[in-house]
Amino acid sequence: MSILSFVIGAVALVIGLVAGYYARQSMAKGRLSTAEGQAEKMMKEAEKKAADITLDAKNKAVGILDEAKKESQLKEEEFREQKRRVEKREEQLEKRLEDTDREKQSLLKKADEIRAIQAETERLRSEELKRLEKIAGLSKEDASKEVFRIVEEESRDAVAARISKLEKEGADQVEERALNLMATVIQKYSRSHVSEFTTTTVTIPSDDIKGKIIGKEGRNIRALEKETGVELIVDDTPESVVISGFDPVRREVARVALEKLIADGRIHPARIEETVEEARRDIDQKIKEAGEAAAYEAGVAGLHPKLLYILGRLRFRYSYKQNVLLHSLEVSYIAGALAAELGANVAVAKKAGLLHDIGKAVDHEIEGTHVNIGIRILEKFNVQKEVIDAMKSHHDEYPQTTVEASIVTAADIISAGRPGARKETAEKYLKRLEELEALINSFPAVEKSYAIQAGREVRVFVNPGKTDDLGASKLAREIADRIQDELKYPGEIRVVVMRETRAIEFAR
Repeated sequence: MSILSFVIGAVALVIGLVAGYYARQSMAKGRLSTAEGQAEKMMKEAEKKAADITLDAKNKAVGILDEAKKESQLKEEEFREQKRRVEKREEQLEKRLEDTDREKQSLLKKADEIRAIQAETERLRSEELKRLEKIAGLSKEDASKEVFRIVEEESRDAVAARISKLEKEGADQVEERALNLMATVIQKYSRSHVSEFTTTTVTIPSDDIKGKIIGKEGRNIRALEKETGVELIVDDTPESVVISGFDPVRREVARVALEKLIADGRIHPARIEETVEEARRDIDQKIKEAGEAAAYEAGVAGLHPKLLYILGRLRFRYSYKQNVLLHSLEVSYIAGALAAELGANVAVAKKAGLLHDIGKAVDHEIEGTHVNIGIRILEKFNVQKEVIDAMKSHHDEYPQTTVEASIVTAADIISAGRPGARKETAEKYLKRLEELEALINSFPAVEKSYAIQAGREVRVFVNPGKTDDLGASKLAREIADRIQDELKYPGEIRVVVMRETRAIEFAR
């Protein structure tokens, strides 16, 4: 029983094992078939995606090719259009050139025709003149003279009678009217003149100051004379120093500088240079104020500030010992009064009278007559043409084209010609000194020069970088020779050439 059971158990075990084996095999086959299906599915999906990607790439490639073709066609069209334009322009240009050539040929042909007509006209005119001369028995010149002679004989009596009648009727009236005008104008204007010529006296508080002004071995007075271009006369006159010089501006600068130095008490070369520069600035301010005051006093408005400054420079300018600024004011008043009496333009006459001698402010710096210089100055500052026309004829360099021009000329003569207004010897003296300085300043090595002692001595300051001591001596001889050859002067002139070298450094 036990054996049977054992056998049955063994058989059952074998059957179980076989059944388990087959069961496992079946399960394994099922799992394998499932994995293979998934793998096949994935393969199909991958193939589908690959097909889609390939199709999309082909579509994009086709699109890119289409765009490239379109762009290529567009560029080809643009190129063809540009080519057509160039060809069209070339055709137009060729046509224009052909038209130009035709016009040129036409003009040349017309020019030839004109020249031929002119030649024919001259020939006919010459033949006609010869025929007329042959008929009349007179040449062209003789015929003209004959015509003028006949007209002159016929008109002489009538003209002479008319002139005689006019002179007889109008002479008395014209003279009376002119005298009344002059008397009225001169009565309206009366002005005194202060004589300032070639010297200025500066009062000093004590004679001890004279020693400071002179300085050790005369260095202070030499420095002051060098910087200002005047001569200082420190003589036995108590409590006074005389400044001598023909240039009023230099004298005024020296006077102001000397008064500043005396008030300050520090008198040495360095301080002298600073003070002279300050004095020049002060004089510039005075010149500006003088010009503005003159324009205000004359009633002339609207002048440019620089033109007023140039006008103010006439405050230190003299003509035949007559102050030019005061003379210009006088001419302005007289011209205005005459214009009012005659019914002319008063504003133009007054302005032209005030500015008629403006060129004298710079005539020693610019070449030309003071009238021409004045015209250029007024044109530069856009002064009215009527004013320029009225002032430019006061010395008869230009014709008097307006009533105001005649008025300004008359006013200038009245102001300059009245008794005591001018002295010719003074003007000649100043002109001689100006010519002397101008001649010396023409040498290249000369830095500046001053005529002193009434022109009996000239002090010449040279640039030390352009000449040495030997050259300075040679320059003095050359200047003396040119003065002898080119200028006329009484007595003798002493030429002093000064060469000074300065070394300047700063300690910081």
